[in-house]
Amino acid sequence: MHHTDIVIIGAGPVGLFTVFQAGMLNMTSHIIDVLPHIGGQCSALYPEKPIYDIPAYANISAQSLIDNLSLQNKPFSPTYHLNQQVSHISGDAQTGFTVTTHTGTHIHAKVIIIAAGAGAFTPNRPPIRDIISYENQSVFYAVTQKSLMVDKNIVIAGGGDSAVDWALELYPIAKRIAFVHRRDVFKASDYNIAQLRILAQDNKIDWYVPSQLCGLTGENGQISQVLVKNDTGDIMPIDADILLPFYGLSASLGDIKNWGLHFDKNHISTEQSTGRTNINGIYAVGDIATYPHKLKLILTGFAETASAVHDAYHIVFPDKALHFEYSTSKGNALPL
Repeated sequence: MHHTDIVIIGAGPVGLFTVFQAGMLNMTSHIIDVLPHIGGQCSALYPEKPIYDIPAYANISAQSLIDNLSLQNKPFSPTYHLNQQVSHISGDAQTGFTVTTHTGTHIHAKVIIIAAGAGAFTPNRPPIRDIISYENQSVFYAVTQKSLMVDKNIVIAGGGDSAVDWALELYPIAKRIAFVHRRDVFKASDYNIAQLRILAQDNKIDWYVPSQLCGLTGENGQISQVLVKNDTGDIMPIDADILLPFYGLSASLGDIKNWGLHFDKNHISTEQSTGRTNINGIYAVGDIATYPHKLKLILTGFAETASAVHDAYHIVFPDKALHFEYSTSKGNALPL
């Protein structure tokens, strides 16, 4: 049995920042994640993808953000329980909670903060026959090594941020980019869409919009062509070394839905100002939390976790008054 002040469920960027916020208020934390490494989707799906909306960084790669958050946490020595999924929670805020994982780890804590993002996730596959035989060899659902894309003919499919952002990011190093989307409407940054359209108009990338993936040719795991069908039914072959289909993720919250929390669809309903759920002592922050007019940004999750930790202080230390200090005044006391 481990003992700590706070159990954090989820080791993505918001979960990691929760460690820091807790440490600044002298609270200890254990962090649990189903993945074998910290970083959540940032590390698992797009470690080299640039992120543009983190304050003070013109851009920062997803993995660099995780590395910096981990470094920021070092003074507080958090305990990580990786490759484990929470299977059961018992207790309450009065007596404390016992969190049990599927491997038999037991952690007693005064507070639980859920920062599980969208839950356990798997990429959505295009409905293409035999695509599995090419996966992780020439079909990838995430870019984890940009160096593998150098001087390659790359087909990128999708209409969201991942597809548009990676097309712009890989264009300078790829031999040729072909962009495929089923309709001329996108769910991505307006600025980035405009940049992508300029590349297409200048014939710097091949533009297959509106079109859909319909087949692959190749052998031994290596594709040679991607087949796409346009809106008139014509099938066109595209020479390709790599296919990157970005069709989103299917997420599963697993046992979290059985803990008695109030849900709004697949999100935990919270009080915006504190992160409180309907169960005293359990908080939710980041993408898994919802309230009216919620804005899904990493930045929003960072702010939510600061509010939740300050509220949780009164459960962890019921007899202590919280005298708020800015990090600038407390920084000299940190063993950095």
